[in-house]
Amino acid sequence: MRFMLLLLVYVTTPSTVLPRVIRVGAIFTEDLKDSPTELAFKYAVYKINQDPYILTNRTLVYDIQYVPKDDSFRTTNKICTQVGYGVQAIFGPNDLILGSHVQSLCDALDIPHLEARIDIDHGYKESSLNLHPSQELMNIAYKDLMMFLNWTRAAILYEDEYGLIRLQDLVRSPPAKNLEVYIRQTKPSNYRTVLREIKKKEIFNIIVDTSLENIADFFRAILQLQMNNHLYHYTFTSFDIEAMDLEDFKYNQVNITAFRFVDAGTERVKSVLKEMENFHPIGSSIITKPGMISTEPAMMFDSVYVFTKGLEMALVEGPELQIRNLSCEDELPWKEGSTLINFINSVQIDGLTGPIRFKEGKRHEFKLDILKLKRDVLEKVGEWSSLTRLNITDKYAFSEGRPSNITLRVLSRIEEPFVMFKKPSAEGEVLYGNNRFEGFCVDLLEQIANQVGFKYYIELVPDNNYGALNLTTGKWNGLVRELMEGNADIAVGAMTINFARESVIDFTKPFMNLGISILFKIPSGKPTRLFSFMNPLAIEIWLYVLAAYVLVSLTLFVMARFSPYEWNNPHPCVVDNDVMENQFSINNSFWFITGTFLRQGSGLNPKAASTRIVGAIWWFFTLIIISSYTANLAAFLTVDKMITPIENAEDLARQKEISYGTLSGGSTMTFFRDSKIKTYQKMWSYMEYKKPSVFVNNYVEGVARVKKGNFAFLMESTMLDYVVQRDCNLTQIGGLLDSKGYGIATPKGSKWRDPISLAILELQEKGTIQMLYNKWWKNTGDVCTRQDKSKDSKAHPLSVQNIGGVFVVLLCGLALAIMVTSSFSDVTNL
Repeated sequence: MRFMLLLLVYVTTPSTVLPRVIRVGAIFTEDLKDSPTELAFKYAVYKINQDPYILTNRTLVYDIQYVPKDDSFRTTNKICTQVGYGVQAIFGPNDLILGSHVQSLCDALDIPHLEARIDIDHGYKESSLNLHPSQELMNIAYKDLMMFLNWTRAAILYEDEYGLIRLQDLVRSPPAKNLEVYIRQTKPSNYRTVLREIKKKEIFNIIVDTSLENIADFFRAILQLQMNNHLYHYTFTSFDIEAMDLEDFKYNQVNITAFRFVDAGTERVKSVLKEMENFHPIGSSIITKPGMISTEPAMMFDSVYVFTKGLEMALVEGPELQIRNLSCEDELPWKEGSTLINFINSVQIDGLTGPIRFKEGKRHEFKLDILKLKRDVLEKVGEWSSLTRLNITDKYAFSEGRPSNITLRVLSRIEEPFVMFKKPSAEGEVLYGNNRFEGFCVDLLEQIANQVGFKYYIELVPDNNYGALNLTTGKWNGLVRELMEGNADIAVGAMTINFARESVIDFTKPFMNLGISILFKIPSGKPTRLFSFMNPLAIEIWLYVLAAYVLVSLTLFVMARFSPYEWNNPHPCVVDNDVMENQFSINNSFWFITGTFLRQGSGLNPKAASTRIVGAIWWFFTLIIISSYTANLAAFLTVDKMITPIENAEDLARQKEISYGTLSGGSTMTFFRDSKIKTYQKMWSYMEYKKPSVFVNNYVEGVARVKKGNFAFLMESTMLDYVVQRDCNLTQIGGLLDSKGYGIATPKGSKWRDPISLAILELQEKGTIQMLYNKWWKNTGDVCTRQDKSKDSKAHPLSVQNIGGVFVVLLCGLALAIMVTSSFSDVTNL
């Protein structure tokens, strides 16, 4: 809050000793009438007059005048008018421009000038004493805090032009050589733009120099851009952080720190605040919050006491103070003014703002409290003083959002590829600690630990279970039980998030999504037979073709017998020959049908319309049959078809030949046990009572049973994908039976859940988790190469096993012909 105060102390008798009634004058800007600073000034004068041990037998009387803001001319007139009455001291104003103007007048007249404002001028001032900590020391305090927090990148946001002048030393001489500083001027209209740039640049440490009037807009921009998590650290230059509304920043681990100049918890401040509350109507206006007073009113209160104490010391120890009228025109200095200034400069008291000491007009040896927003309240976590510098009293102060120097006990269980024992790189090498393990979850834990900021020690769960509820005893086992009993800080592994577990422990955001699927052994193709060339047509089709062959042959024979056009004279030269011959004898009929069926000529041609119709229909029939056979023959002889006896969970539940089971004590078993779907209830009933047991202790055992054959293993899709990519004899049957995710488990109410969840979300957005998945699932060296037959354009060469039957038929035909020939020769010889 910008304000201007001019306090004039003068007497009505010119050129005489200090009177018993001392008039005190104050000048404020018109927009700050009845401000808390003005009311604090009034109360300080009132309290001094009420104390019989201060300024004995003398009384302070104040007179307040108001001037327009930034009006140097009118302010000068006010000063010169009251200087003519014999000024003892001038207080204020707090406006930077007017303050410098008044200070130059006081230097010329040797009038003590007390201020309570930020001073950007580091030079020595003869007549001025400032109760506000010097900006030079404040910059050192900021540097010490930045060094402690090990900042490497920081942003400085300021509003007015003087903000850059005040904080420029942080840019010119940063506390560390590797500190990168990004500085921007802001105002309510561009808060979002500037903060969005900072977020895009991934700068998480921000020093904010803004007025309390605009702080609500600044907080709103932070919330809108979701920059209110543990990654960000905001340090406010205002001493009145306790007056800010931080309700929206509680419980989300955001780091907010600031220096406090007035500790309302001290007995001195409590006493003054209690008296202010009874000083109606001042108390209700001075105290911005119950039990708290702002810094500027407190400094104004202390400035009146500093002047009074210095004046007392001058009256007791110094020469007699002579009062005479002064004039701004002749600029003759006050002879005793420098003496009074020296006494005020030597004042050492404890005020509302702590110990008050001056050196060359600047306040030194002051103390600042370091406040940090904890889980739900601002707490003091350390101190800074010009003598002892930074002292963090709460060693865990900055561990709530980004923990450090904390070692967590992490429990897990061996499960490829999530957590596995690492193979020694050299023979005889012994691995210790976390180096014993490797895998997806081990790498993920390392990424999270680096981001959140903790150390860890991995151990294995004793019973090697993830955790399931025993419905008989009502007790949990595995990792869940260890977390419930407080034996671990977090549990990492292929641990599925489900309702039962979430009711007793907490889970982070899922780092991987999955579901239950069926692992099955790829059925071997049909064995190659000698007569595989007959496979294109079913056996019944071959029988129907044979029946049609016989039926058509007989039909052709009968039709030819009845038709006169099929009877011919065997001797055309003999016209009167009564012997007629029919070319379609029973043998010729079968031969004609055989020739046409095999797409060959027979030398016989039907002449009658009826026989021609029979022949044409048979030709059409053979055209379709032969074309269909030829088209299907290539596929049957060159492509191995995989015939799977089951296609989904419903097929599995309906049959009894193939047994199936799941992992014992895992979430998959719990899913079937608690499911309300009839198919899954039927499958659970089968698995529960099947003897021998179909439940396995680990995935390795389950995969081994699948490889033996006639067994389907119900497992989580991530593990199934890992196994299938390494064994080409295994495959996934059907889709996912459900949808769930893997998460990192913590005990109920653990403070680690939220920061770890945020770290997981960030790793997902950056693609780190996907890269880890590719590393452990696809880029390992033991992935099998599957041939995609749909993309294979080359036909497989046919072997004897495919078409050897044709040669057998040929040989059999030759043998039959020889036998018939031999028989016919024998008959002829006879």
